[in-house]
Amino acid sequence: MSVLIRNVRPVDLAQGRSTEPIDLALDRGRIAAWGPSLPAGPGQSVWSGDGRWIMPGLWDAHVHFRQWAQVLSHLDLSQADSAQRVLELVRARLDQPDPPALLSGLGYRAPTWTVQPSVAALDAVTGPRPTVLFSGDLHSAWFNSAALARYGLAPRAGVVQEAELFGLTSRLTADQPRLTDQDFLDAQRRAAAAGLVGLVDFEAEPTFETWPERYDRVGRLKIVASTYPEHLSRAIATGRRTGQALVQRDGQALVTMGPLKVITDGALNTRTAHCLEPYLNAADLAQPHGVQTVPEAELTELVARATAAGLEVALHAIGDAAVAIALAAVERTGARGTIEHAQLVDWPDLDRMSRAGLAASVQPAHLLDDQPAIDRIWPDRAERCFPLASLAAAGVELRLGSDAPVAPLDPWLAVAAAVHRGQPEAPAWRPEQAIGPAQALRASTRSTLALGQPADLILLERDPLASYPDSGAAAQALRHPQMAATWVAGDLVWSASA
Repeated sequence: MSVLIRNVRPVDLAQGRSTEPIDLALDRGRIAAWGPSLPAGPGQSVWSGDGRWIMPGLWDAHVHFRQWAQVLSHLDLSQADSAQRVLELVRARLDQPDPPALLSGLGYRAPTWTVQPSVAALDAVTGPRPTVLFSGDLHSAWFNSAALARYGLAPRAGVVQEAELFGLTSRLTADQPRLTDQDFLDAQRRAAAAGLVGLVDFEAEPTFETWPERYDRVGRLKIVASTYPEHLSRAIATGRRTGQALVQRDGQALVTMGPLKVITDGALNTRTAHCLEPYLNAADLAQPHGVQTVPEAELTELVARATAAGLEVALHAIGDAAVAIALAAVERTGARGTIEHAQLVDWPDLDRMSRAGLAASVQPAHLLDDQPAIDRIWPDRAERCFPLASLAAAGVELRLGSDAPVAPLDPWLAVAAAVHRGQPEAPAWRPEQAIGPAQALRASTRSTLALGQPADLILLERDPLASYPDSGAAAQALRHPQMAATWVAGDLVWSASA
């Protein structure tokens, strides 16, 4: 489709400024021309920008899309500040008409609680109704006895976590309300309304197969698909290589093959992220340093297999010990790709990451939830948590994401948290690791406003690079960008006026 967008102000992220109004012509999914007062061509649709700001659309570098699309069916536990509060929310849901056969909740964060989750306490509220409550980091879940029995798990006092939980992913997903095509369309529409034009999908299913199968029916955004180790042999056997177009139109990839994803350690809130030093307040932990879920030799073998087959890697590493082990595997194999999360990094490993040519795929919005836990269980290493500025200074490419549904699928929340490390109205936490708005937006985009570039664009009611008196005010404005429209490959996929 050919489109002429009149009277828009380009946002130049490289120069960190906006420029004078121009017209933009889009054709066959790319920017075909720009300049003042461009003539409309035959059959060309015309969009009036009315002096608004236009910029490359935003990407989310880390999403679990199916889980995000299902999130509305879960009981929201994100505001619960204690185990007792979670139980009250569960009781209230069960008291409502037609409670689900399997009650699912999402979002609790237990490290700062004085009383930890227990099966007995959940049983007292739920009785025989199977109940599974996922922690905010999705690395542990609070099951009641009925759910433990339903999924063939041994009785226990506390939570199910890490490999034992991940092994149930397909069964737990199958027990959730079945997603329809409309659910996928609605989830992408919400994402487009937030300014997203593309995402990297790390869902546990073989997304390199599922997205091409459904894209003609439900595709609206650009997708980078991935594989996990359990599907690696199939990906290699079918010739999948990172960067390969799996679905394309007019010579432009809409679904692209991405990396091998490997979860190498746990997570902060489950207190399983693998650390060089033991956790503080770790008397109750069987593994005070956290958990290396994939041993170094096995990880190196996986990375080597992927690299030999032309696949990049995306190595989940939250703790500093896990980051070091991931880097060692990359150094031995010459792999390319990303460290996912890089939440706690040992200072010497910043340069190692840069020398290896790895990008840091980070989720700044996590620090909004994780700061209390860090101050309690990692206070001796807090200065190395979410080290965005230090990563950038070392020459490491930053790619911002959400890890949705761990955090909302909202790129502006990630940008704002990177700019002001905390709630806008509060002092920034470790402000020396903040980055500027233009830098945060560059880390959230994959194209530029230039001739021949993909027409993946967003239109804003106000300048995202406007000056503000401090980072808190900038973050407040960035959280509410006042979206006007989103185009993906030249197609209008969302408009505030529709």
